[in-house]
Amino acid sequence: MSENQQPLRRIRSFVLRTGRMTDGQKKAYARLWPQLGLELSPDLLDYQHVFGREAPRVFEIGFGMGDSLAAMAASEPDKDFIGVEVHSPGVGRLMSLAEDQGLTNLRVFCDDAVEVLEQRIPDASLSRVQVYFPDPWHKKRHHKRRLIQPAFIQLLRQKLLPGGIIHLATDWENYAEHMMAVMSDAEGFSNMQGPGHYAPRPDFRPMTKFEKRGERLGHGVWDLLFRKDP
Repeated sequence: MSENQQPLRRIRSFVLRTGRMTDGQKKAYARLWPQLGLELSPDLLDYQHVFGREAPRVFEIGFGMGDSLAAMAASEPDKDFIGVEVHSPGVGRLMSLAEDQGLTNLRVFCDDAVEVLEQRIPDASLSRVQVYFPDPWHKKRHHKRRLIQPAFIQLLRQKLLPGGIIHLATDWENYAEHMMAVMSDAEGFSNMQGPGHYAPRPDFRPMTKFEKRGERLGHGVWDLLFRKDP
């Protein structure tokens, strides 16, 4: 294992949160997992087998309860979406949303994103990676636990197609500054808004209820869009 890979084994994408599933979430999980669920294995994903087609692929880390990811999959039917979340109630709810909306372009992992990326995602196969509102680990002594770190960004670079996009969003200004510093220093990426500039929320990222409430309270949200160099 190279020196650059070592931190990936210590930083998990999110703290494991099994939570309590509602009866509806449990039933959706059990019924829909064979159709929509993906699991860790030594074999790279065969996208043609998983989705039945070749299309641009979007990979989201930490989709929470799944509302925004389901909305994106519905609004961009020309793309295939893979979501990763360790919170099983959220996984169950997203699968239920996918069933209710008849979405065929969405699959989910209930695992750690680093392990999923390393084991299942082929190199140079993703068009976009999304990390929205990750745990900010706001106490300074916990900053080392933040997901957005140089080694992790280079893992994402490995999995993105040339010209592929990393889209980050946070409502913690300190984390936004950290993200900007990491991405600005990252080899092989260019800020789509120009050096040091945050991006307006792109149309493809739905505004969550949490975000709308924060906006009413005067809380900021920072989006970052970086493109992998050719």
